[in-house]
Amino acid sequence: MTNQTRLYDLLARLLSYPQPDYSAIVRECQELLQISLPDNPQILQSFSSQVQSSRLEELEELFTRTFDLNPLCSLEVGWQLYGEDYNRGSFMVKMRGLLRAHGVTESIELPDHLANVLPLVGRMEPEEAGPLCASYILPALEKMQAGLAGKDNPYEEVLLAVRHLIEPLAAPFPQPARPLIQIERKEEVSHD
Repeated sequence: MTNQTRLYDLLARLLSYPQPDYSAIVRECQELLQISLPDNPQILQSFSSQVQSSRLEELEELFTRTFDLNPLCSLEVGWQLYGEDYNRGSFMVKMRGLLRAHGVTESIELPDHLANVLPLVGRMEPEEAGPLCASYILPALEKMQAGLAGKDNPYEEVLLAVRHLIEPLAAPFPQPARPLIQIERKEEVSHD
């Protein structure tokens, strides 16, 4: 496993419900981020401080308040882009197919959750990951970040780290104004 793949896996774990090894994950993630993002040496610093000074129960509560009880910050890419629209279901089906094709074991979360999407990006070739990042992940991240803006929430820093990682992948590809999945609909044929 490459450092980059490991980094995406670790960020996915930071955006999953906190577990007892959360502090160790943060430390390893910081080390790999310093290699991948040398221009941002302080990234995850305040998040790391919060994790080190909090009990697991406090981190669980913060995670739940931040992502589970606040639909503006839902970690599900499809939800951010489509809400309850039918296109979200199509997006999840496509994501599930990509997860399988790249050998990513789906977590307990839905296939469009960042806990699944980030390990996928870490296993894709850049020319395949780039359009996914530009069309779907980056626009969803922007909405998640907007939901946390001005709230002094340490998870904002984790989302920023993800953004810094995927922006170079997305840069060569135009970001659509409104990302949509093309759905083929069969016209009903009248037998009159």
